[in-house]
Amino acid sequence: MSAPVLHLDGVTRIHGEGETEVHALRGVSFRAHAGELVAVMGPSGSGKSTLLTLAGGLDQPTRGTVRIEGEDVGALGNAGRARMRRTSVGYVFQAFNLIPALTAAENVALPRELDGEKSRAARRLAMTALEEVGILDLADRYPDAMSGGQQQRVAIARAIVGERRLILADEPTGALDTDTGEEILRLLRARCDAGAAGVLVTHEARHAAWADRVVFLRDGVVVDESGADPVDDLLEPEAAR
Repeated sequence: MSAPVLHLDGVTRIHGEGETEVHALRGVSFRAHAGELVAVMGPSGSGKSTLLTLAGGLDQPTRGTVRIEGEDVGALGNAGRARMRRTSVGYVFQAFNLIPALTAAENVALPRELDGEKSRAARRLAMTALEEVGILDLADRYPDAMSGGQQQRVAIARAIVGERRLILADEPTGALDTDTGEEILRLLRARCDAGAAGVLVTHEARHAAWADRVVFLRDGVVVDESGADPVDDLLEPEAAR
């Protein structure tokens, strides 16, 4: 098997100190390879979102290492981590996080422009990404003139623009109806099938069923890992809600 796109090795994250110390993650090791979608499940407070912020270089571990495409994220420095987030990592959140004053194409092109791409080239990349998620006709529409599902498609286009190799999704269907949510998951699955590595945080077994593997967290520790098929049997009631 090829080297993982994402590799967390013995990652611990502690917030606060002394009596207020909270261990959000405890020695977690985790890999995601190209072409693979990994679901992360567990009850509230189990460390799912912390894992995702560390995986994307938005936060740094107290101990352990995070590597993206072989690079130690912690050794890059602030500027290097920011560059890696722009070029290698795409984020999809429950909140769409689109800039209201920018059109769909401008929202998608922005990360490329921030990384030095000329505006015309960045727009071409944005249009390709919008076409991939099926909303090329909305390129010049503003977010407030779109439905929730359309806005989430723009957010996914922004996450994949420029052939990013790692896609991180934190409850991306939480604000959407069932049918639209399934379409969003289908897009994430297709992107992984095209060669990206994906990590999906979810509390719903039917969403985890789109994944190749399911990692279960409890109290900051990986307590189980499986293929997606037996996910219903492994989920405890608290994690399944």
